[in-house]
Amino acid sequence: MCHDAALYPEQSINHHSRIGAILTGVFACLRNYYAVYCQRRDLLALDDAMLKDIGISRVDALQEGNKPFWRT
Repeated sequence: MCHDAALYPEQSINHHSRIGAILTGVFACLRNYYAVYCQRRDLLALDDAMLKDIGISRVDALQEGNKPFWRT
């Protein structure tokens, strides 16, 4: 049986709040994945002198930069 939102406004509000919270979490996760992707792409673009400045070898940069964005 369907519930009418006008008869149960608190259920409608809770439902919308849960959906909003879920969407907020999904978008935060996507933002984080995109940031990791960009950082790894930028790492691969650094030259050897820049990598030496931050204390990372080319091999380490390639290993980290070629990881999929969802892996830490």
